Amino acid sequence: MRLSAALALGLLALTSVCAQANSYDLPPPGSRLVGQNQIHVVQNDGGSLEAIAKKYDVGFLALLQANRGIDPYVPQPGAVLTIPTQVLLPDAPREGIVINLAELRLYYYPANQNKVVIFPIGIGQLGGDTLTPTMQTRVSEKRANPTWTPTANIRARYLAQGIELPAVVPAGPDNPMGHHAIRLAAYGGVYLLHGTNADFGIGMRVSSGCIRLRDNDIKWLFEQLPVGTPVAIINTPIKASIEPDGHHMVEVHQPLSEHIDDDPQRLPIVLDAAMTAFRDNPATDARQLEQVINLRQGMPVNITRPFPPAPAQI
Repeated sequence: MRLSAALALGLLALTSVCAQANSYDLPPPGSRLVGQNQIHVVQNDGGSLEAIAKKYDVGFLALLQANRGIDPYVPQPGAVLTIPTQVLLPDAPREGIVINLAELRLYYYPANQNKVVIFPIGIGQLGGDTLTPTMQTRVSEKRANPTWTPTANIRARYLAQGIELPAVVPAGPDNPMGHHAIRLAAYGGVYLLHGTNADFGIGMRVSSGCIRLRDNDIKWLFEQLPVGTPVAIINTPIKASIEPDGHHMVEVHQPLSEHIDDDPQRLPIVLDAAMTAFRDNPATDARQLEQVINLRQGMPVNITRPFPPAPAQI
């Protein structure tokens, strides 16, 4: 029996999404919870935390925050790590790309596939002209083997460190944009999603304002993503959901620092009206919510208040 061309193409597209390590079916209506955390036992091979993060395609800081006290350079052999691959989807329309700066993640919702694919990202460094802004925009262009034209501010910043950048960096292994670039329409097209020629920095604030992905991730996204795809960039360190089974779930990340001496573990997290209503819901354990906000481990936590059993009927 022969498949129609349209059906065959649909299955091929679906397979390409499912091939991603962190690809999930969308949850049922009313739910925002996807994925399951994984466990990794550190081997006696001298591997770094970054190597483990890359293996599971999660961000470096996400892995570090989920495993407080672990040595980021040479984790102890035999240590049991939690891999944070369970998440609450952002409170944003499930279409195109949604980037949450605070959690250093990109969510891609392929059209007509009931899927979400999640990637760790690097974003802009702390500083006036290197911050990655929030925005509502769209993909305006895709380019393989891009050249890099550093801005005057970027060249001046590098020069202050004793590095003189050329006016244009050609495509190739020395290009910090990697092999693929996806341009966003907002702000005159100065912000891009792109790859990297470095083995470190995904899941951190490392770029000059663009959104950086691992090379395999940007290559896959480049091949799948249509020009014109909507892109929403938000900054939400706390997410919550009342799941269909009644569980009250919350996920808290460190807020982005605004000043060099900020401690993101201690920066205040302001609850908006929706989060205040979630906290004040009788089924939410407000004390546990406060503890989760203080810990900021970046993983969903069930904070449903345990109700006392109903009195026995006589």
